[in-house]
Amino acid sequence: MAAAVNQVDGFKPLACPPRCHPHLDCKMLELSQSKFNFSCIHRSSSTPCLSHNSSNAEDDFPTSPRIEIIVGHALPQVHALVVEVAMAMSTGVDLERAPSGLGGAYFLHARNGATIAVAKPVDEEPLAINNPKGFGGRMLGQPGMKSSIRIGETGARESAAYLLDHGGFSGVPPTALVKLSHFNFNLLKSGSDSGSNPSYKIASLQRFVNHDSDAGDLGPSSFSVTCVHHIGILDVRLMNLDRHAGNLLVRQVNESYGLGKAELVPIDHGFCLPECLDNPYFEWQHWPQASLPFSEAEADYIYNLDPFKDAELLRTHVPSIRESSIRVLILCTIFLKQAAAYGLCLVDIGEMMTRELLGGKEHCSSLENLCVAAKASLNMGLIDDDHHIAIADEVLIPRVFKNRHIAGGLMRSLSSPAPYNPNSQSISFADMGNEEWHSFLEAFQQILPEAFEERTSMGLAKHRLRTSCAF
Repeated sequence: MAAAVNQVDGFKPLACPPRCHPHLDCKMLELSQSKFNFSCIHRSSSTPCLSHNSSNAEDDFPTSPRIEIIVGHALPQVHALVVEVAMAMSTGVDLERAPSGLGGAYFLHARNGATIAVAKPVDEEPLAINNPKGFGGRMLGQPGMKSSIRIGETGARESAAYLLDHGGFSGVPPTALVKLSHFNFNLLKSGSDSGSNPSYKIASLQRFVNHDSDAGDLGPSSFSVTCVHHIGILDVRLMNLDRHAGNLLVRQVNESYGLGKAELVPIDHGFCLPECLDNPYFEWQHWPQASLPFSEAEADYIYNLDPFKDAELLRTHVPSIRESSIRVLILCTIFLKQAAAYGLCLVDIGEMMTRELLGGKEHCSSLENLCVAAKASLNMGLIDDDHHIAIADEVLIPRVFKNRHIAGGLMRSLSSPAPYNPNSQSISFADMGNEEWHSFLEAFQQILPEAFEERTSMGLAKHRLRTSCAF
């Protein structure tokens, strides 16, 4: 059996209306083919046919096993992963459905039995129409388990997390968004009126990482400070809503788990980059490593992050990520950069981003209150128009601004967390024009120093012990 590998440049955002579909229609994605040339590879029964594109790519899809890259074609490690998967497909291996989790996930094995990848079809996500675990029924494009992330869009976020993990700093395994055919995926709903072809699916594809357990099986003292910090930095940038112990794989470095020696591998990033500010969950927030200061290398990495360059990276390579999510990335990266420059540690940053439970009620996070204050300062005309033009050059360090006493009044009025109304609309930046968005960022940066100063004072009042833990 032969398997074909094609490269795809990318896809445009889902057309609308309609916004909800029972199946993901590849015709809506307007896939554009380009050549994936492996002419030097000998073609045989054990080597996939790495074919050139034909004018009838869509018609050819049902006739032979095929995999096409939708997101990740510019990444060499993604190419290598897809070639391995194609070779496994050529041997006729079956998928092994993962028993755990709420969505459909499938292990793909090589001919020798080694697991090489995990595929997650977007229409088998939790609550999606073809979910195999009984948690389905909603259409693609509707709000998912997290209201700020739509059903069918977690796969693009998985690949975006790998793309934004510059230099493998946080250790996200190679991940792509692909189109797969001739696999026994789950298909509960079908029909000619659905506009879908049951012989292929869109799925995230991630390299399988051999591991010993997950973080839930060990105490946090087993994990290295470096791993915790690197993963935490990524989670803050992407506003990860679901960083729990189960999606932190553990690999032992030596024969035994010494104190602070186990390595962590972050997976499952489908609930990052929400369309609006949401309530993130950071498992590491409860670990002592998060209370330690950033190392010099970590501080340099944070300093060199460019939120606007990252935004262009997503617009170019993952165009299905909505602009509202990209703006959340920009905001969170600016917040991280200035917080680190001010001397805050991960636990401070995480606590400022998460909502509080006071008196049994959920209250807005400090980050949400800061955004409200920044927006209010724009409406009150507190920001000088001469400043917002050069914002992109000024996000590297915190600044003290001329109207500090005015903004201080705003900050004091929001120092007590406001109750969060679950029925109210979350803070979104989708409707802001470019000029308003940049003016908002300017205002946001100007009120950050006082917020960080207040946070530092709170930390001293609590006598937080940051350096007594030995790892």
